Order: sequence, then structure tokens, then C-alpha cells
Amino acid sequence: MKPGKSARSITYPALLGAVSLILLYGSAISPSGAIGLVALAGVPCAGVVIAGGTSAGLLSWATVSVLGLLLVPDKFCVLLYAAMFGLYPVVKSKTEGLRRKVVEMMLKLLFFNVSFTIVVLVTKTVALEGLPLERFHLWVLYLLGNVVFLLYDFGFSGLIVAYLSRVGKGRSWRKG
Repeated sequence: MKPGKSARSITYPALLGAVSLILLYGSAISPSGAIGLVALAGVPCAGVVIAGGTSAGLLSWATVSVLGLLLVPDKFCVLLYAAMFGLYPVVKSKTEGLRRKVVEMMLKLLFFNVSFTIVVLVTKTVALEGLPLERFHLWVLYLLGNVVFLLYDFGFSGLIVAYLSRVGKGRSWRKG
């Protein structure tokens, strides 16, 4: 092993995890754009997956989720990160490793719908038990959410390609 290699393998995921945590905290204090900042907080986890693989990505996701629960005042933002945006880079890496576009898309949409259902159920039982969510036409939220998620996935893929072309020369996204 080269000198400094082990320190780099620890500090890079830690630094990207800190960036995620800062963005997550920013989403809690932002008057608008909170969901956008939570979605952006999931992006550094892709760098961790590229640099260190799936296990490093899962460790970074778990660490940021736990620290977010302890430090971030808005727990809904942490729930979105933990259930959806923080875990998605690991899921994306694994599904795109299959190299079958239709299966990839079905698995990604399955992940989104399961994680969105978790967010809705937790939110309904913890915070909104007195509000009837049926009034908000939940099926419309799922439909719009799937469309927005596909756009997010497309943009996320562009960010990964840009990252690999500038920083990650010789690295593969799907090796994770």
C-alpha cells in the first residue's frame, strides 16, 4: 500500500459526508428550497461510492443520517435524506451495474415509490395524524413525484459523468 493511501480513503468520504451534513443543515434553516437542498445533500454520497465503493457509500449515508438526527433541527429533512436522497447513489450504482435500461428504470422507480411511501407514512403518523392526506390526492403526488424523480435521475447521471471526467479518471461508477 502506498503511503498516505489509507488516510485518503478515510478523509475523502469524511469530507464528503461533512458536505452532505452542511447541506442537510442548510435545508433545515432555508425558508425555501429545502427539498432541493436535501436532494443536493445526496450528491456527495455519489463521490463516496465512486471513490470507496458501496460499503463506503452506505457507511457515509448512515453516518450523515444519524448525525442529521442529532444535529439538524428539521427532522423531516433528515427523513427525506435517510429514506431517499442519501441512499439513492448506492441504489443507482447497483442498478446501473445491471446494464439493462428497462430493469434499471423499474428498480429505480420501485426504490423511489417505496422510499416515498415510507416518508408519507412516517410523516402521517408522527406529524400529521390529524390531517386527512386523502384530501391532497396522494396518487397525484405519486405521479408527479415519479416524473420529478426521473428528471432528478437524469440530472444526477449528468453530474456523475461530469465528476468522472474531471476528478475520477480511471474510476468507474458501476464498480461500486
